[in-house]
This record gives sequence, C-alpha cells and structure tokens, in this order.
Amino acid sequence: MANSFELASKFLPVLDEIYKAASVTSRMDSLTRQVDFGGANEVKVFKTSVVGLGNYSRANGYAVGDVTGTWETLALAIERGREFSVDRQDNDETLGLAFGTLVGEFMRTKVIPEVDAYRFSKYAQDAGNAATPATLSSSTVLAAIDVANGQMNADEVPSDGRLLFVSDAVYGFIKAAVTRVLGNENSVSRDVQSLDNIPVIMVPQTRFYTQITLDAGASASAGGYTQTSVYGKLINFLLVHPSAVIQAVKQALPKIFDPDTNQDKDAWKFQYRLYHDALTYENKVDGIYLHNKA
Repeated sequence: MANSFELASKFLPVLDEIYKAASVTSRMDSLTRQVDFGGANEVKVFKTSVVGLGNYSRANGYAVGDVTGTWETLALAIERGREFSVDRQDNDETLGLAFGTLVGEFMRTKVIPEVDAYRFSKYAQDAGNAATPATLSSSTVLAAIDVANGQMNADEVPSDGRLLFVSDAVYGFIKAAVTRVLGNENSVSRDVQSLDNIPVIMVPQTRFYTQITLDAGASASAGGYTQTSVYGKLINFLLVHPSAVIQAVKQALPKIFDPDTNQDKDAWKFQYRLYHDALTYENKVDGIYLHNKA
C-alpha cells in the first residue's frame, strides 16, 4: 500500500516552491514579525508609549515622564479548505498526471491568488493614509507616488524597506513615465524593478481590491473570492513598510490519501486546510499608504 504521509512529504516542497514563485506577498513573509500562536488562535503584542523630553532642573533633577504599556490582541479569522478526489483509474490512465497536476494547479490558480487578494484587501482597509481616489496615467503616476513617499516621510516611517505594490495598469504607466536614454543596444528591457530605491512589485488587478468577499464553497462548483460589490475598489498602488503588518499562517496543511487508504472511494483524495490572517499593528498604520480608483 502506498504511504500517504510519504507522498505528502514529497508534495510539501513542491507546494512551497509554487507559493514562493507565484505569490506576490510572499516576499514579505520573512520581513514581517514572526509570531507563535501556540495552542491559541490569537497572540498578544506589547505596545508602549512614552512622553518626550522635559527641562532638566539643577535643583530638582529630571522631569518625570509617564510610560504606558498595553497589550494588543491579534486574532486569526480566516479558515479555508477544500477536498478533491481523482479516481484510481483516471489517474492511472493519465500516467499519474491527473492527481499530480491537480495539486499544483490548485495552489497556483486558486490558493495563492486568494491569499494575495485577502492580504491586500486587509492592508487597504487598515491603511493609515489614503489618497483621494483617482484614475492614474503616465503623466500623473510619479507625482502620486511622490506624495505617498512624502506622507510616509512626514510620518517618520523608515525609508529603508518600503515596498511599492502596483496594479498591472499602473506598472505600465510607470514604464511609460520613466525616461531612458538608449544607445545601440541589441535588446531593450523596460522593466522597472525599483523606483527611487523602492522595489516595485506588479500585482494582477484580479488580486488588487480594497475589499473582497470569500465564497463559503457550499457546493462542489463554488469557492474562491470575488471583488466585493460596491465597496470593493480597484487598487492603483499600495506603499507598504513590512514592519507594519503580520502575515500569520498557523496551518497550511495538505493531506493526501491513496486509494487503498481512502474509505469513501477507490480514488486518490487530496485535502487542504489553510488557517491564516493578515494583521496590521494599530500603532503602525502609517506604514501603509493606499491609492485606489474611484
């Protein structure tokens, strides 16, 4: 009998590789603070606030200041999952490609886009500053980004580490707006990998909304996410400092059962459960700047 745990362990590196290659937000995983949820669904983060300097008195010494400490509770809210099965003979007659392809395509086309879309929608809703909604163009895009950076500078958000996530349309505007002097090159690349030393990451518009609705997946043909009607706007760009957010994943578990283990059908069964959330620190909301369409 095939060992489902052994098969699952072989799939784990594949799933991880697909996630890192296809996810837009994965680059912030290692940059955001890692938290340990242990046996709970929430974690408490200690926040402090202090007062500024006061006058020093040669007679009385130092001015006494208050120190305030509070606990901020961050809780996970999103639990998602799905189960698929592929008949033993269907898998055998496709040389094992039916089941193997299923896993990769499910991660690439369903799981990763939803995770990215959910994270961006949360960051958009938690943004400390937002521009007046507008449609950008190649003649206005750079000025809009300059305003975003200027606001973060005014809020004393660290300049190092900022990430600029832009829609595919806005990325095209940036390419058109940046002036280049070309020589006798045989090939020309107009890619803009960074702007003013800030990495530029292009996001498909289908993952870039201010609000999304997660489908409960009550039927075998329903699931995924959609742009929330009326309230979900198209995002032009998000300027984010990773220190402002937490991309928390408590469980991302694939389970694979071979046909001999599966008690329901003579089929390969794949189950995937994802328990995660995108969280923003209350005292670091200025580390997110939103520009969206009207």
